[in-house]
Amino acid sequence: MAAGDEEGQAAEPEAAVELAVEGPRSFKDLGVTDVLCEACDQLGWKMPTKIQLEAIPVALQGRDIIGLAETGSGKTGAFALPILQALLETPQRLFALVLTPTRELAFQISEQFEALGSSIGVHSTVIVGGIDTMSQSLALAKKPHIIIATPGRLVDHLENTKGFNLRALKFLVMDEADRILNMDFETEVDKILKVIPRDRKTFLFSATMTKKVQKLQRAALKNPVKCAVSSKYQTVEKLQQYYIFIPSKFKDSYLVYILNELAGNSFMIFCSTCNNTQRTALLLRNLGFTAIPLHGQMSQNKRLGSLNKFKAKARSILLATDVASRGLDIPHVDVVINFDIPTHSKDYIHRVGRTARAGRSGKSITFVTQYDVELFQRIEHLIGKKLPAFPMQEEEVMMLTERVAEAQRFARMELREQGEKKRSRNDDDDDTEEAIGVRNKVAGGKKKKRKAF
Repeated sequence: MAAGDEEGQAAEPEAAVELAVEGPRSFKDLGVTDVLCEACDQLGWKMPTKIQLEAIPVALQGRDIIGLAETGSGKTGAFALPILQALLETPQRLFALVLTPTRELAFQISEQFEALGSSIGVHSTVIVGGIDTMSQSLALAKKPHIIIATPGRLVDHLENTKGFNLRALKFLVMDEADRILNMDFETEVDKILKVIPRDRKTFLFSATMTKKVQKLQRAALKNPVKCAVSSKYQTVEKLQQYYIFIPSKFKDSYLVYILNELAGNSFMIFCSTCNNTQRTALLLRNLGFTAIPLHGQMSQNKRLGSLNKFKAKARSILLATDVASRGLDIPHVDVVINFDIPTHSKDYIHRVGRTARAGRSGKSITFVTQYDVELFQRIEHLIGKKLPAFPMQEEEVMMLTERVAEAQRFARMELREQGEKKRSRNDDDDDTEEAIGVRNKVAGGKKKKRKAF
């Protein structure tokens, strides 16, 4: 990282002091002000989570923080409460910036800020791709207290939106910092660090620590305190994890078998590509399942629509790429299926973290084909445990193959039709642009003639 390298370069983060058994147990005991304690109560947050117990008192003392905690552990509350308390003490606009890797996570964090800060009149704005920049510029002109943004779109506004700057910023939060840097936002993060004040508080939150995050820590933090709830990579205790070893060509049949076996549960199914996500959603719909896709090639409105339908339990199966593996809090996910095994072992932890959240139990099942054995062994090595095989009735799976093959054929046809519609829409757009260009030239010619007379 280029920006601010000299800040806290030599300083290794201090470890947070271990809390005594008789230590604080309520938000009030942690030093959170009454009005915010009431907001926590209204959200159903009775007791602080482990990461909140460690991070909130340190943050209220005005220290920089590196927060390491398993996914679903209440990280948003750990940084939102100290920021809102500081805002109460010294009210100002453009007070805090939260950077996240995905659009969905940005909206979710905004909802939590709005919910916690509604009684004190806090305004937050989400600045992400896929949404009209003009309406975002108008929202920024109103100077919200909190900006939640993906790095790329924020840099766009810093460079192109007149009158917008972050020179008065007091707090910077990077949520899922490892993922921000893995998604190659390094250049954008450098640009942001160069234009925000050095005299600020910085919170770096992540479920996993990587070399890139350590590099970012040196660039952005001053004498940070490390609040690590779990130092080794781990999955939550109440999560039952299984694998099934299957021939690649029968993956779809095994998926349908499991969905039938565990009927009545809600599922998140992770695929490795947008195309496979769409194809599998169409396949399952053809077989009568209420499945809905979520991937990066969908418009932002459709992505939020899918998420909201699943959250509202109008659909029981959400098929997603890793765009949904980080940070999204959907309380009722019962089963996570890794239909395509993740190529990065750490992504496994984030995917299965969509279930068994906030003390509930859950299941995860990972499909392992003849091509995935090495990747699967890496995952077992990372989490430090051997996974049991999910009990299967092979003959029952084979009985499904004919129906599944028919549904596959329909899904392929629908995918082709969708592709053709998309292409024809793009051609129409090109024709329209050409027509506008011709009209403009003609209009330009007419104007010139009038001037000549």
